[in-house]
Amino acid sequence: MGIGAVADHWNYSSTSGFVLTSLFNHSPTHLFLFSIVVLIYVLAMTGNVAMIFLIWVDSRLHTPMYLLLSQLSFLDIFFTSVTVPKMIVGFLYGWTSISFGGCGAQMFFFMFLGAAECLLLALMAYDRYVAICNPLWYPILMSRQVCCLMVIASWLGGSLNASIQTILTLQFPYCGSRKIAHFFCEVPSLLQLACADTAAYKKVLFVTGVVVLLVPIAFITTSYALILTTVLQMKSAEGLHKALTTCTSHLTVVNLFYGPLIYTYMLPSSYHSPGQDDIVSVFYTVFTPMLNPVIYSLRNKEVSGAMKKVIRKCAATRNV
Repeated sequence: MGIGAVADHWNYSSTSGFVLTSLFNHSPTHLFLFSIVVLIYVLAMTGNVAMIFLIWVDSRLHTPMYLLLSQLSFLDIFFTSVTVPKMIVGFLYGWTSISFGGCGAQMFFFMFLGAAECLLLALMAYDRYVAICNPLWYPILMSRQVCCLMVIASWLGGSLNASIQTILTLQFPYCGSRKIAHFFCEVPSLLQLACADTAAYKKVLFVTGVVVLLVPIAFITTSYALILTTVLQMKSAEGLHKALTTCTSHLTVVNLFYGPLIYTYMLPSSYHSPGQDDIVSVFYTVFTPMLNPVIYSLRNKEVSGAMKKVIRKCAATRNV
């Protein structure tokens, strides 16, 4: 596509924009489901803000593991906020249209935060591997400086992934239907509207999926295989229980987040319908961010202890 054609396409697309498909109608059943999704979104925001607050105020949680966990909560807050507020406004006021630039921004931040979280979960597995398999090296391999570099690397990796995919997706001409068969601007749904051959780009999309999804999941699997080998050799029952509890929490989060993403981005589109994509997308954009702080707080004594400490302080303040 020449420069002039790109400019014409951009001018046309920026004035026409797209129309998103509402996830719900106004039937009693859908009103109930909508209320549930909104409630889960509020719980996700509250839980993740609370997790960040607890890690910030309790000095015992100022360790690399909890720094990474606070970053996970930070990413979850913004990741779910990229899509859910627009969905809520669209349902309540019927504002389902979205500008070309708005669609590009939503797509960028969704890919950016999603990829950053994928990479961060892999780094959290590395943190657990070092802590359990090489505890004497932990202060060096997971120093505060190294931990900060790891967080920055996950953000940069997510930004690079999002930039490539957003630029490549938006350079296609969208001259036919403007209705996206999805409740937000996600790459696979948007490509269905392109009036050009997207086969080459879908190969690029598959490769980025391998890098962002399959490589980290392979790294996580390898890390936990080594952790399991070490854990089975532990003689301390308390140490064994603590290691298994921490690792189980992380593995649960990994499965909840990676599973739906692999389903959406790695399987051919013929394996799932738009309706199934909506359900899966709601799961990893709303449910998983809500479950993450619950999983870590319920199965982690340090987080539970910090929560009880804050509650006791608040109760004592009220009684004064």
